[in-house]
Amino acid sequence: MDDINQVWDRILHIKTTGRDDSISDFTRYPYEPTDYPVLARLCERGYIGKNNTLVDYGCGKGRVDFFVAFHTKCHAIGIEYNPRLYERALQNRKQASSGNRTEFILGDAVDFLVTPAVDRAFFFNPFCTDILCQVLDNLRESCKRYPRNMLLFFYYPSASYVEMLKMREEIEFLEEIDCSDLFPHNGREYILVIKMHVE
Repeated sequence: MDDINQVWDRILHIKTTGRDDSISDFTRYPYEPTDYPVLARLCERGYIGKNNTLVDYGCGKGRVDFFVAFHTKCHAIGIEYNPRLYERALQNRKQASSGNRTEFILGDAVDFLVTPAVDRAFFFNPFCTDILCQVLDNLRESCKRYPRNMLLFFYYPSASYVEMLKMREEIEFLEEIDCSDLFPHNGREYILVIKMHVE
């Protein structure tokens, strides 16, 4: 898998490999890039297209943003609270094949103003459920103000994430994109696809 990730980094003209837990704690978790074959599987499902805007919460060095923008021609926004990782994302953007379709914001996910253009969101366990609840509230309020079709993607969701999502009335589980063949013997290797409903 490492070889594939390195190949795609070269194709996209970026450097995103390597885990980073330099300023992680009990509420904000370490950066670990999503493997490219997983992202390819998400793109193949057709949930994201050129007219969509994806926000990647806890984007790290920007791998999700660059890859998804490259494959789907969507606009991607990466939110990152770690200044060092944010700077790496900006460096990647300068030479990335899809850099012109990406942007990065340094800040807390809770403080991110969800613009009307945002209609897709990606999560790879970036923070605790308390923060996730606040982020979901922000997404819901934006959808109430500017009604649109909002889809959420949760890769490798934690048990606490899944339990919390089941309790929210605005959440509809659409499907689980199976990725278990990419990583045998791991039951959490899937992307949970959720539709957000608002009244």
